[in-house]
Amino acid sequence: MKKLWNSFKIAFSMYSKIPMPKSDWTNENMRYCFCFFPLVGGVVGALTCVWRYLAEYLGLRGSTSSAVVLMLIPVAVTGGIHLDGLLDTADALSSYKGQKERLEILKDSRAGAFAVIQAVVYFFLYYGIYSYLDACPGKRGEEAWQVIALSFFLSRILSGYGVVAFPKAKDTGLAALFSQKAEGRAVKIVLVCYGILIFVFMAGIDIFYALAVYTAAFLVFIYYYFMSVNKFGGITGDLAGWFLQNCEIAMALGVMIVHVAGGVV
Repeated sequence: MKKLWNSFKIAFSMYSKIPMPKSDWTNENMRYCFCFFPLVGGVVGALTCVWRYLAEYLGLRGSTSSAVVLMLIPVAVTGGIHLDGLLDTADALSSYKGQKERLEILKDSRAGAFAVIQAVVYFFLYYGIYSYLDACPGKRGEEAWQVIALSFFLSRILSGYGVVAFPKAKDTGLAALFSQKAEGRAVKIVLVCYGILIFVFMAGIDIFYALAVYTAAFLVFIYYYFMSVNKFGGITGDLAGWFLQNCEIAMALGVMIVHVAGGVV
C-alpha cells in the first residue's frame, strides 16, 4: 500500500501542479505511477464540471470568459507540461531536418516561430470548439460536457499506455525514465481496464458522443505511434505531451461534430 501511495504522489507531483507530500523517486515508488496518471485527468474533468455549474450560477455560460476559463483549466492543473511538448514537437517537425537534429530540437528550451504559431492556432481552435459547446443548451449540451470531462481520463490512459508500450527514441529523458521504472504488464492491464470503464460511463451518457471520442482518440493515437517511430525513432516525453494535447482537442472536436450532426438530422 505504501508503494501505491508513493506512486500516486509521484504521478501527481510530475504531471500536475497540485501540491503533494514529498516522496523519493526510487524504482519501487515509481513502479505504478502510470496507474494514477489518469486521475490527474479526473481532477481536470471535475474542475471543468464545477466551472460549468459556477458559470451557470453567475450567468456567464456561453460567454467568452467562460470558454476561456474552460480552455485554461487543464493548463492550470498541469502547469503546461504537456503543452510544452506540443510546442517543442511543432518546432522539431517543422524543421524538416534529420532524426538526430529533430531530437536535439526537442531538447532545446527556446521556443521557435513554429511553436508560437502552433500555440496560437491550437488555442484559437480550442476556443472555437469550447465557445460553441459552452453555449449549447439543454440536455444534449450537458451530456456533451459530461463526456468531455471524462475524456481527460482517456487522453492520459492512452498517453500512459504509449509511454509503457511504444519504442523510445532514446534511453534518457522522462519517457524513458518512467518507462524503465514502470511495472509494464500491470500498468497496461490497469490502463486497459480504465479505458473500458470510461467507455462504459461515456456510453451511459450518450453512445454517439462516446463513439466519437474514442474514434478521435484512437486515430490520433495511431498517428502518434507512426509519426514518432518514423520521424524520431520512438517516443519521448515531449512527443507524449504532443499526443495528449492533440488527443484532447480531437476528442472535443468529435463531440462538437456529433452535436452539430444531431441538430441537423
